[in-house]
Amino acid sequence: MAEIGSQGGETLLFLTDEQLRKGIEAMFFAYRAFTADPDRILDKHGYGRAHHRALHFINRQPGLTVTALLSVLGVTKQSLNRVLRTLIEDGLVDNRVGRKDKRERHLYLTDTGSALEREISDAQRTRMRAAYRQAGPQAVQGFRQVLEAMMDHDLQKQFQTMKDNS
Repeated sequence: MAEIGSQGGETLLFLTDEQLRKGIEAMFFAYRAFTADPDRILDKHGYGRAHHRALHFINRQPGLTVTALLSVLGVTKQSLNRVLRTLIEDGLVDNRVGRKDKRERHLYLTDTGSALEREISDAQRTRMRAAYRQAGPQAVQGFRQVLEAMMDHDLQKQFQTMKDNS
């Protein structure tokens, strides 16, 4: 099995609680850095992370149904309705009735919504690109493997579906 690195020489099978704690803390701080730029952008518009997640996934899958977005985000219908109501009222998201099933609502970003989503995503891509370049290709592949391994089976299936639709 591969080693962690030249500093410790420990194998991945035998991580200590302390090494795991350091990994968990690194994850917390990395997430804080990863969300800092989007948080500043969102704050200027009076939005939060829930708005960002909705914009992101609507952008990834134009025409996404409200039901599908609920499943992807893993939030309550009430919580999502508050977020969507704001995004629709502010002209960032368009809500269209389904052609086949009139009960379905399909979500699309407006030009304004696309511009905001692009600004946020550009900031995150810039940070991610710099980190990937610094870490190198093997670390990038390992990082992706770790992230996917942390997902439970249902989340892995959702993630795989999104990857397949890219």
